[in-house]
Amino acid sequence: MKTAHLQPADRPITAADVPMQPASWDIWDQKYRLKAKDGRPIDETIDGTCQRVARAVAEVEATPELRECWYEKFLWALRHGAIPAGRIVSNAGAWDHKPATSTINCTVSGAIQDSMDAILGKVHEAGLTLKAGCGIGYEFSTLRPRGAYVSGAGAYTSGPLSFMDIYDKMCFTVSSAGGRRGAQMGTFDIGHPDVMEFIRAKREAGRLRQFNLSLLITREFMEAVRQDTDWLLAFPLLAKEVEQDQIDLSDPERIVWREWPITTGLTLNGIGQVACKIYRKIRARRLWDAIMTSTYDYAEPGFILIDEVNAMNNNWFCETIRASNPCGEQMLPPYGSCLLGSINLTPFVQNPFTAQASFDWETYRKVVAIFTRMLDNVVEINGLPLELQRREILSKRRHGMGYLGLGSTLTLLGMKYGSPESLGFTEKITREMALTGWRTALELAQEKGPAPVLEQDFTITAAMLRQRPELARDGIQEGDRVKGKVLHARYSRYMQRIAELDADLVAKLAEVGARFTHHTSIAPTGTIALSIANNASNGIEPSFAHHYCRNIIRPGKKSKEKVDVFSFELLAYRHLINPQAMPNAESAEERLPEVFITADEVTPHQHVDIQAAAQKWIDSSISKTANVPPDFPYEDFKNIYFYAYEQGLKGCTTFRFNPEAFQGVLVKEQDLANTRYRFVLEDGSEIEAQGNEEIEYDGETHTAANLFDALKEGYYGKW
Repeated sequence: MKTAHLQPADRPITAADVPMQPASWDIWDQKYRLKAKDGRPIDETIDGTCQRVARAVAEVEATPELRECWYEKFLWALRHGAIPAGRIVSNAGAWDHKPATSTINCTVSGAIQDSMDAILGKVHEAGLTLKAGCGIGYEFSTLRPRGAYVSGAGAYTSGPLSFMDIYDKMCFTVSSAGGRRGAQMGTFDIGHPDVMEFIRAKREAGRLRQFNLSLLITREFMEAVRQDTDWLLAFPLLAKEVEQDQIDLSDPERIVWREWPITTGLTLNGIGQVACKIYRKIRARRLWDAIMTSTYDYAEPGFILIDEVNAMNNNWFCETIRASNPCGEQMLPPYGSCLLGSINLTPFVQNPFTAQASFDWETYRKVVAIFTRMLDNVVEINGLPLELQRREILSKRRHGMGYLGLGSTLTLLGMKYGSPESLGFTEKITREMALTGWRTALELAQEKGPAPVLEQDFTITAAMLRQRPELARDGIQEGDRVKGKVLHARYSRYMQRIAELDADLVAKLAEVGARFTHHTSIAPTGTIALSIANNASNGIEPSFAHHYCRNIIRPGKKSKEKVDVFSFELLAYRHLINPQAMPNAESAEERLPEVFITADEVTPHQHVDIQAAAQKWIDSSISKTANVPPDFPYEDFKNIYFYAYEQGLKGCTTFRFNPEAFQGVLVKEQDLANTRYRFVLEDGSEIEAQGNEEIEYDGETHTAANLFDALKEGYYGKW
């Protein structure tokens, strides 16, 4: 027995006993450690970072006594697994050193009106948002298709994709707060005439690389694919166009009526749909195949099942969602914002890798309750640059608590990711977070007041009665005025699920109101998990691999740098059980147990099943990627997305390593070793190198893969 494994007899061995790996210290130092202008560290340790954040957030409390009390509780929670998102960790309590920064990770642009002033105005707003350190999402399908006539200019428009290029270059140029790269999400309606151009946009080297791209997929389209029918590509007609051109709005060959986020200057029917000109018809399955081919080769566009998003939105009565934050876990209305935080699940595992392994549910619930108040306090120190953003977050106070390390935790407990018992654990861990969070929402509302939007009166419309037939059954009629807290607690589909678990709680929330309108989402947590959580698995994911490379940006480096990292569960197993253990070891003495699986060893259906188990109790959304190996069959790949739709998910994203595209952040050594890159020199000669080979170029040493990627994508020397 090694002395490092000995513990006091009165406490079990926990995952918290595992030492931090060098890569984790390094990323914390680079990304989250507060430093003075001259580079001098202000946070001496990770615990020093926790103290800074806890103090800053506790200062929101009303009295000195409360501030000190909650500082101690917040610090305890941070020491026991609570990890605020990167903008909070980097910027809370750091205003003396970087005053123009935000604690908010997620924002969405206001709706982009189809005019030059509106388009360029939103570029300005986006620049300010990115400079503050926030990610931002936009919907671009509100812009006219390529070739549409612009009467004011007497010309034809170049289409939404050309304007996306402007936003892309702006993001590439703006220096984001805290050394963070800008992050953007562009969403696009599946019925827009330029949808094929959107799908294929990233086939061009270096184009739209500051964007994640996602399609807004409707149930109508999915059923058209299922039934192999035609799909109409259309765009709204201005009311003046209808009048000037004497367009017959009853002609089904020219006009289709659709929901649209902007109605000003358009022609509406009796149920609020707008008249859209049909540009062309396309076979739904042909469009589907184009999407699938692109996602298979380029991992984009992602899927946002927008009807499910809006149907399950807690704020169904006062907002329509068409966009998301860059990673897709926060579906937000115009100018919507949301802060994030995750609970690292691994510290709650007691006696890992043993028959006595267990999860400390009592401490977990306590951390959730305290962390909920902590995140609610962050709303007050949001630091958002735009007045409309600040107004939106203060009105609804939405935040997104989630967790990280699910995959690592399952391994510590002896469960295989995707197994029936892992699905049960995933649902329970999410359900307990939700219940504890909404109980805290009631307590906070009783102490500090509910979210202001929930105290407002809303007029019941015909559309609301169609969406929620139970309103009429409860005697509520069109034109009645109803409090937001009633519409939120009693009539949101998500809160109705909570009522199945605790009806009294929901009844009190309808009476008092909740402190916030949304409580949960699951973020990808890439760098935060690697650093502060010692590379516990990202978000809801299994570990990408147990020993792999992470491509990171280093200030002053001309390409990304490859850093070797180990999964948390491998570190824990080597520390607590077998120091010789390694992945893919041939000898029995070094072999890992079968429970050690990786992302691409999990079937796509298992990825979706895990997401579905969590989504049931997540009131916003989930950032989740189904990793598939490079040789995964294309026909099987296509089925992933239909399965996600059938399971009622709000979104779906996949990733397959493809060296012909850009390679991504996480890369397996074997994929690099199996890939050869060809470089064309200035004299026309060519050299080839394996992806993991090192190359001397321009005074620096690069891996062949990272150098090739940087040169091809146009960011060489950017950082």
